[in-house]
Amino acid sequence: MQPRLILDNKKLNLTINRLCYQLIENHKDFSSTAIIGIQPRGVHLADRINKRLKEITGLEIEYGLLDISFYRDDYRHAEKKIEPKPTTIRFSTEGKKVVLIDDVLFSGRTVRAAMEALLDHGRPSKVELLVLVDRRFTREYPIQPDYVGKAVDSLTTERVKVEWKETQGTDQIWLVAAKTDRI
Repeated sequence: MQPRLILDNKKLNLTINRLCYQLIENHKDFSSTAIIGIQPRGVHLADRINKRLKEITGLEIEYGLLDISFYRDDYRHAEKKIEPKPTTIRFSTEGKKVVLIDDVLFSGRTVRAAMEALLDHGRPSKVELLVLVDRRFTREYPIQPDYVGKAVDSLTTERVKVEWKETQGTDQIWLVAAKTDRI
């Protein structure tokens, strides 16, 4: 399978901008909303969403990062050593509307783990999910995103590769052949 470009730099920036305006439309002044990026791959998107929302609204929105390493249902079976990332949530999520942000929604297992980890920081009144790419037909859990950058129909033998300027030097999203190991 030849790699297929899903979003280039320009379309990715437009997508992030659109997602921000959807959040503004639904959350108005963000007074009871928190934005939380899921470690590790949702962080770059969450950082950009948070930064762009500040630029558009001028508001300081409660923002944090959530590590789910030990909440995953497969962490004891991982072949390589788990390296947890920091959780930086310096506020209670009690009674707040929380927007969880991740790059790709595939099986739903990451989001399930994130929802469990989130409860350690309070009981939100509502949890919404924002993803850059939704691989629609591959769910193991009945989880649907509230905000989607791009929906992609893909095979389980394919994977979505998100490249960020901060780590790979460019902003692009590709659909590529999956490696033989677990995605």
